[in-house]
Amino acid sequence: MRDVSADDISGLVAELCVRASRRPIAGVVDALRACRDAEGGALAKGTLADLVANAEAAAEDDVPLCQDTGAFVVLIDWGQDAHLVGGDLQEAVDAGVRKATEEAYLRRSIVGDPIRRANTGDNTPAFVHVHMAGGEGVRIRVALKGAGSENCSALRMLAPGEGLPGARDVVLEAVRTAGGKCCPPGIVGVGLGGTFDLCAHLAKRAAVRPLQRHNPDPFYAELERQWLADVNALGVGPGGLGGETTALALNIEVAPCHIASLPVAVNINCHATRAEEGEL
Repeated sequence: MRDVSADDISGLVAELCVRASRRPIAGVVDALRACRDAEGGALAKGTLADLVANAEAAAEDDVPLCQDTGAFVVLIDWGQDAHLVGGDLQEAVDAGVRKATEEAYLRRSIVGDPIRRANTGDNTPAFVHVHMAGGEGVRIRVALKGAGSENCSALRMLAPGEGLPGARDVVLEAVRTAGGKCCPPGIVGVGLGGTFDLCAHLAKRAAVRPLQRHNPDPFYAELERQWLADVNALGVGPGGLGGETTALALNIEVAPCHIASLPVAVNINCHATRAEEGEL
């Protein structure tokens, strides 16, 4: 059994929030450059060049990549032999978010009630998801999720007989409907299986997976490649202005499900896909 300090949780979360706000996840800028060079149309090529310049400026000036510094989604893999001491987990995470918001001048984007809309003033509460893991390690991944792309999410409860063609249609329709509202190109996260709520969580995890990391199951890894090609064939293009680059990656996460259902969820990340991870 290993003790993990609530203060250490807060410190790591604050560090990850600041780092994530200032740069996209690894591989995104290189992918934008490659797509810029490959695009045939002047408008698409110019849009991608602007996105690359924006990312480079944020890194050079050490400022947020986007004015929408987003909702703070915190994914924690908690080792079963780790023991939290010195405080509550949600409070520790919120303290880290609060510190990052203040010190890095991040926009206050969270309201405390969905209808009455009073701003909490410090980007708390964070949206914390804990997955129990083996060992005594604690791994934290912080994702900053802007509302423009988040509002383009979709979830459908298909009948099992609709199968892969039905699931593919849900994904393509979500991307087509989103158009330029989700600030493409980014990452399309797809959840397959589970229950209504779990499927949405799978899509969120898929949307913040590093660019070079494919599903470990070769069947789904190949499906990721196929569906990415299908998404880019839609012609939505950078900024929704047309072109061959609608998404930089399409990631799929799966879970078992009931014999009578086939849940499909889509969570899209914009070109400012921001996530950082660290371990205690």
